[in-house]
Amino acid sequence: MAKFVYRLQNVLDVKYRLESLEKTAYAQAAARLAEEESKFQELLTRQNTYRAELKEASNGVLDIKHIQHLSDSMEVMKGLIQKQFLNVNIAQKNLEAARTRLNKAMQERKIYEKLKEKAFENFKTELADQEKKEIEDTVLYQLQLCEYTTDYYTLK
Repeated sequence: MAKFVYRLQNVLDVKYRLESLEKTAYAQAAARLAEEESKFQELLTRQNTYRAELKEASNGVLDIKHIQHLSDSMEVMKGLIQKQFLNVNIAQKNLEAARTRLNKAMQERKIYEKLKEKAFENFKTELADQEKKEIEDTVLYQLQLCEYTTDYYTLK
């Protein structure tokens, strides 16, 4: 029996590898986004802590140096939070770009898989046609052989 050989198998294998690489890149981008969001949440928590300390320091005996220090810390936190917010946005854009590349790689792989399926269907059809032709040839040969032997015996 004939063996099916897909002539674009090397291309399909490359598409599988590219998809795998894009999955890895997507996972790394997702991990990076989670890390940046975690840092952002930590900064917000620290800012809330400073805000609570500042409020508490303003209620009791006023220590101007401590209040000034907490106020400066709040300003620094605002800058850090803005910077981290930008980092989160960049990580989100990177994740979206990785998702787009992954979707494209998956679509390309699926295209080549469909081409392989169609080629296999064509192969099966050709194989069935070839078997049908061989059967017809065998039957035709047997019929000719029968006619020849029948003619031979009727002539005697």
